[in-house]
Amino acid sequence: MLSKSAALEVVAEQMFPIYREQREQLDMVDSWINLTHEGPKIPRNASEEHKWIATLAKTPLLSTVVTTVAQALYATGYKSTVDADDPWRTWQANDLDHRQVAIHRAAIGYGFSFTTVMPGQDSQGPRSVIRGVSPRKMVALYADPAEDDWPMYAARFDAAGQSSFMVRLYDDEVVHFVSVGASGDEPTYIEYREHGAGVTPVVRYSNSIDLEGRTFGEVTPLIPVAKRINKTDYDRMLAQHSNSWNLRVFSGIDASQGPNTEGLTPAQAAEKAQIRLRQSDVVTLKDPNSKAWSLPATPLEGFISSRDSDIDALASTAQIPVTAFSKLSNISADTLVEIRAGLNQKVFERQMSFGKSHAQTLRMAAQLEGNLAAAEDYEARMDWRDTRVRPWGQTVDALGKAAQMLGVPVEELWEELPWLDQSDLSDLKNAASVAAATTARTQIAEAAAAARQDPTVARLVNRADRG
Repeated sequence: MLSKSAALEVVAEQMFPIYREQREQLDMVDSWINLTHEGPKIPRNASEEHKWIATLAKTPLLSTVVTTVAQALYATGYKSTVDADDPWRTWQANDLDHRQVAIHRAAIGYGFSFTTVMPGQDSQGPRSVIRGVSPRKMVALYADPAEDDWPMYAARFDAAGQSSFMVRLYDDEVVHFVSVGASGDEPTYIEYREHGAGVTPVVRYSNSIDLEGRTFGEVTPLIPVAKRINKTDYDRMLAQHSNSWNLRVFSGIDASQGPNTEGLTPAQAAEKAQIRLRQSDVVTLKDPNSKAWSLPATPLEGFISSRDSDIDALASTAQIPVTAFSKLSNISADTLVEIRAGLNQKVFERQMSFGKSHAQTLRMAAQLEGNLAAAEDYEARMDWRDTRVRPWGQTVDALGKAAQMLGVPVEELWEELPWLDQSDLSDLKNAASVAAATTARTQIAEAAAAARQDPTVARLVNRADRG
């Protein structure tokens, strides 16, 4: 446990500088996720019209990348060799069926996110409190960020107005509550609360991590491609706004000599006598030396094909189906499966990473609840909903063949149904057990009734009844 003076020193001299640098980097990523980033570069003397077009050129493609990956990641159960029900009740008591989505989205977009696990109580006894934390609010300091499961210290920064932060500094025994100024100055110790975890109870969720402990999100590598697409969209809309119609040109006509131009300057007369054509108008030129022709509109096909090329580059780099960004028609089911193959592999990798972190979170929760067997169950794992694109009938048919041809128990195959979570499976198995018991009793009763109809059995039963 850190002393009060040591806690203040760690917050002011170590954690706050890291937080400020980390927050600056993640704010840039956040701007691309939430479409608040700077638009395409335009000239300093650009008109208000051009500035308005530049704001329209920003498309939330990188947010689509985060959403596409996040929507394929949904944990539906917890498999434990010791006790799956109790950790799963803690999961549901903390509304992690819902909150897991925000944890996943933050890790996918920024590269990492966190959960904190603290002791708590409900009507049934000890029940840990689990909360997700954005990396824009939390800093974790590891002795070895690649190998260590638990940080040495972690600090959560919550803004308290414009001039200060409330900081929760986690160590292996307590949570220190500290206040610091907006620049990390004037640290003030408030109080501490014991948690009894024995380690810093903060779990990191990594989108992708290397052997040096560096974490990588989905957004940062795609920003250069997204900038190209925004620039192409701006150029296309600029051409569409200014040059998307044929320009009519007349020569050999003196517009200043038109009707009702007496007393006007040549410029005023020319403006008054401008030829304004409607769609149904027919132009006749009396002077044989006058001519009329039109300048063609700027073609937009080049902009569109350039954008499509950049979209392909974005999709392949992100391992996201191009169908997430553009419309494709006449695609067979087999082709769609092939298109999503890269995404399936990415999702499987994220399931391994996030699943490990979820299991670590639930083991810590079990430890704080006094369930030591579940806390030491390192074989526990998460079950994930199958979001792969497959026809419903194809799934059922495959499972039916597994039961009939391979002899796999039907109850074991229920877990492969993508629309069932752990609670649904538990209810289904309980109902099946009740139905099986009822069927067994019915069969016994029917067998007994049939036996009584046998003359030999009937005589033995009557003799037994007479004693």
